[in-house]
Amino acid sequence: MHAYRSHTCAGLNKADVGQTVRLSGWVHRVRDHGGVLFIDLRDHYGITQVLADSDSPAFAALEKVRSEWVIRIDGRVKARDAALVNPKIPTGEIEVYVTEVEVLGPAEDLPLPVFGEADYPEETRLTYRFLDLRRDTMHQNMMLRSNVVRWLRMKMWDQGFTEFQTPIITASSPEGARDFLVPSRLHPGKFYALPQAPQQFKQLIQVAGFDRYFQIAPCFRDEDPRADRSPTDFYQLDIEMSFVTQDDVFAAVQPVLQGLFEEFGKGRKVYADWPRIAYRDALKWYGSDKPDLRNPIRMQDVSEHFRGSGFAIFANLLQNEGTEVRAIPAPTGGSRKFADRMNAFAQKEGLPGMGYIFWRKKGSAYRSFEDMLNTPIGEIENPDDGSKREAEALEELKRAHSQNDHARAKFLFNAYFGEHEAAGPIAKAIGPERTEALRIELGLGEGDAVFFLGGKPEVFEAVAGRARNEIGRELGLTETDSFRFAWIVDFPMYEKTDDGKIDFSHNPFSMPQGGLEALSGDPLGVYAYQYDLACNGYEVISGGIRNHKPEIMYKAFELAGYPNSEVDKRFGGMVKAFKYGAPPHGGCAAGIDRLVMLLADTTNIREVIMFPMNQRAEDLLMNAPSEPTNEQLRDLRLRVIPKEA
Repeated sequence: MHAYRSHTCAGLNKADVGQTVRLSGWVHRVRDHGGVLFIDLRDHYGITQVLADSDSPAFAALEKVRSEWVIRIDGRVKARDAALVNPKIPTGEIEVYVTEVEVLGPAEDLPLPVFGEADYPEETRLTYRFLDLRRDTMHQNMMLRSNVVRWLRMKMWDQGFTEFQTPIITASSPEGARDFLVPSRLHPGKFYALPQAPQQFKQLIQVAGFDRYFQIAPCFRDEDPRADRSPTDFYQLDIEMSFVTQDDVFAAVQPVLQGLFEEFGKGRKVYADWPRIAYRDALKWYGSDKPDLRNPIRMQDVSEHFRGSGFAIFANLLQNEGTEVRAIPAPTGGSRKFADRMNAFAQKEGLPGMGYIFWRKKGSAYRSFEDMLNTPIGEIENPDDGSKREAEALEELKRAHSQNDHARAKFLFNAYFGEHEAAGPIAKAIGPERTEALRIELGLGEGDAVFFLGGKPEVFEAVAGRARNEIGRELGLTETDSFRFAWIVDFPMYEKTDDGKIDFSHNPFSMPQGGLEALSGDPLGVYAYQYDLACNGYEVISGGIRNHKPEIMYKAFELAGYPNSEVDKRFGGMVKAFKYGAPPHGGCAAGIDRLVMLLADTTNIREVIMFPMNQRAEDLLMNAPSEPTNEQLRDLRLRVIPKEA
């Protein structure tokens, strides 16, 4: 028999009853039933229940074992009583009566539990990551990740792509984040960089004539941590193709991602309709360039309804150039209680609150439009402070009807006398007609609400997007158990920095729409063949059609403040290659970690990375970063400047 096992802890079933077997694994759980010991023995493959009673020669030794000890047992396979069968595990019909036990690795008292899913501080979990990974959820997450990578690799080969590896040590390149620099021992004072992405190399592969490249590539970026982003390194499915348009890239990517989510989505619906949304529209409608389309709410610009209105805050604001008022519809949110909750949310976001209107049933509405036509102007029901205006509205309604302007007549009826009553300070300030026009435009009705934010869009858009997400969650409008994708296209090529300079807004290697001619006008009006793929509120792919013409590349970088000499210095290899016959090419990269995070149904990327850094970019298990030795610094001819107090 093998020194450690004849079977794995998932390999036995009823057909093995009566056999003598050997198993090795971790003690998952110990249960003492008064003279009979039950142990769940666990390995990578599963769990087998083993037991010993006082008649077993192994009983005394087995009494001493504790959770997470590694042991080897010999024993005989028995069938469980029918009432004790566990259908949840493959070995649930059998158990192993232990005749011999050997302790292979005793364990000290555990700093965190392995059995169950106790919520422990992340610092503890990362310090003892090898224990944290023994938990079933984490084990499943890592296996999911491995299977996703294998599936993607096979799918890419099946699609006619070829896998190539690119260098890990290279030159520094502006990719939108800080580089990790690597000092050179052989060239003192000079530094390599870890690649933020294989961007230049994969383009050079196309110039070299290798079409349809892919790679599961490690990338390194010195970034501030977020829940959905690693602060140091990550892996991506890197893709590049020659002689392609944007549509060709989309057509190549969709079957891969669609198939991946269908394969590993655990039955969740994967929508096959992937809309294309312009970047500017994504910000306007969703407050984000990575919208969650499971939420049906679409924001709208409603500035015209407030311009010159009685709501002075918005009316005055709109007199300033570049300002807007956006509406966030909230179907079924028409209650004061919900409005108060959303105001509290806005205050947590640093705003004084959000304006709102909600609609409720008017208790004394006229029965019908026809009744209204037969009502004398002097006999309006429910006279109040607005009765004079209602009388005027009734007179105008009848006049419009008599002139066959039925749309206007119906509008006035609904605004003043219909079943819907608008509530809230804004409704009172702007009056029934503007309120009714808003209701119609937004498609709202009884029991619905709308919230408003105003100012310069670049200031409030992000908050509006978060408010949209909160409303969708609170009201149960956001779909669950599904994946919705959307291509975000037409990104601006450039943006203005805080100090007023022009810089690239995204990937500097994208082809400007319109080519060289487009770069002769206002840089802020230039769009790039740059695109992202969003899924459920996360960016999962970024890519573009590349700028493969040296003259366009020089001009594009010149507008961002890079002279030709700097372009030659930083990207000399690529510029040189483009002068020797470069094909039109494009591609993208999909974040492996984020894809697995979505499939694992978690919002923390560290839950799907085997050995992640913490929020401060520290590896608590391996104690990185660490201080170099003096010998290492001398070899590199470096000196560490002490941190200022």
